[in-house]
Amino acid sequence: MRWPKGRANVARMIKRLLAALSLFVLAVPSLAVAQGVTSSADPRATEAGRAILADGGSAADAAMAMMLVLTLVEPQSSGVGGGGLLVYHDAASDSIATIDGRETAPAAAKPDRFLGPDGKPRPFMEVVPGGLSVGVPGNVRLMEMAHGKWGKLEWKALFQPAIRLAEEGYQVTPVLHNWLVRFEELWKDFPAARAIYYIDGKPAPVGATIRNPAYAALLRDMAARGPDAFYTGANARAISAAVAGSKRNPAQITAKDLAAYRAKDRPAVCTTYRVYKVCGMGPPSSGATTVFGILGLLEGWDMKAMGKDNPMSWHLLAEAMQLAYADRAKYLGDGDFVSVPVAGLLDKAYLAGRRQLISPFGAAGHYEAGNPPGAEPRTTSGPVAEHGTTHFVVVDRAGDVASMTSTVESIFGSHLNVNGYFLNNELTDFDHSPVQGGAPAANRVQAGKRPLSSMSPTIVYGPDGKVVLAVGSAGGKRIIMHVTKTLIGVLDWGLSAEDAIALPNLFFGQQGVLIEDDAAGKAIAAKMQPFGYAFTPTELGSKLNAAQRVDGVWHGAADPRGPGSASVDGSPPQG
Repeated sequence: MRWPKGRANVARMIKRLLAALSLFVLAVPSLAVAQGVTSSADPRATEAGRAILADGGSAADAAMAMMLVLTLVEPQSSGVGGGGLLVYHDAASDSIATIDGRETAPAAAKPDRFLGPDGKPRPFMEVVPGGLSVGVPGNVRLMEMAHGKWGKLEWKALFQPAIRLAEEGYQVTPVLHNWLVRFEELWKDFPAARAIYYIDGKPAPVGATIRNPAYAALLRDMAARGPDAFYTGANARAISAAVAGSKRNPAQITAKDLAAYRAKDRPAVCTTYRVYKVCGMGPPSSGATTVFGILGLLEGWDMKAMGKDNPMSWHLLAEAMQLAYADRAKYLGDGDFVSVPVAGLLDKAYLAGRRQLISPFGAAGHYEAGNPPGAEPRTTSGPVAEHGTTHFVVVDRAGDVASMTSTVESIFGSHLNVNGYFLNNELTDFDHSPVQGGAPAANRVQAGKRPLSSMSPTIVYGPDGKVVLAVGSAGGKRIIMHVTKTLIGVLDWGLSAEDAIALPNLFFGQQGVLIEDDAAGKAIAAKMQPFGYAFTPTELGSKLNAAQRVDGVWHGAADPRGPGSASVDGSPPQG
């Protein structure tokens, strides 16, 4: 090529070359600059994340903006009054990190917190509403740490989508309306919640516009002054007053409890499954150890060859599930307070031994915990569940990936509303019986302790070392199984994330093995007779969200069971 003489001519030539290059990039999608993926349980949160990415924000920026919007539009599930767990792939350092924003028990919390005068645990729904169940919220400190590590936009920019929605208003969804109606009787004791979500003395109808100026004011304060605007000063006093002044179960969270809260860096829990590396959250989450334990048990069978329609696949999954949950019940808790044998639970030799308990010809019928390497003597814990929970994923243009689960525990948490957001009831995730089998329960209530969680934010790496999947779900103890069946669907059965999410959900209970009551679930249940036991079709809803890389191109996926949505490369959220 002969370059033209003169500055003006050179400039014109450069412009032509740049124009030609831009056309080439647009013509080759794999070379185009992507704006990333956002997926969440509500299109308005998905859109908030998309807008942050479009403004040059990172996956961490977008995820935190989504968390703030979900506080507003999905108040029954998560928010700044609750806590969360974040798993994050940093593309620049090619590393995986996790942040623990789980709530903590206040200083006044004692092991007998949920016992009645007779020394027996009070009924669960008796202790949920009001102050007794509230833990110190963790999501805002998690947000602070995530932004400090990976944020690109200014702190205040992350608040703008939620502020706009809170001030301008947003429409009530059928899901939100349904929950408002369900708690109409209970909310006679919770006037702060009624003041926001009731219109003319009744739960706001579908399509009604809700404005939340109190939440907007708090967001503006936090945007200007940082996280201390949440954990100290007026908001901290409001939390303390709401917990102490609750008509139901008044309790104590002090200004000192709130000011002392810190999110924590935790080492990611990673293992291999076939040709993949899978990473998730360690204690106080039971997600990674249990999900990966199930995968490790199944690794001895060719799940790909059997396929998704083979009853043997589902039988093996059911058996592995119950063995892994038995280990979960015995060994999991807050690693800062009890010894959790994480490495032992995922030890390949240990899982190979446990695999011998699974017969391909029928159900074992009883499922006891094993003795993983490094385990200390332990009693079995009671049930732990998060019902008011949500999950969201983000992939940014630099290749950072965020997978975050956030919760207030039960629907609307404690039902206490402060400055436009709900306080969690996370303390009911502790074992209500502090002593079990004659020994202190690992998950008993203790001051400063984080309750055991089922949240399972997960990131998967392919054989090339690059992220191929990020996934997580809501659903209480069932979260683990929602995530596990999705992983098997993608990694073993070669399904898209969307199709894997749509697979029937599986769990277990007093009725035996439970499978989702849909056409696919009923078809599988009908084939289980040769194994000597039945799968019982029942309601097993989920809120899965995922991002998947296929042939170098990212795709978003949201659970078809709800209003969730995904946005890819700047497109409007698609449900």
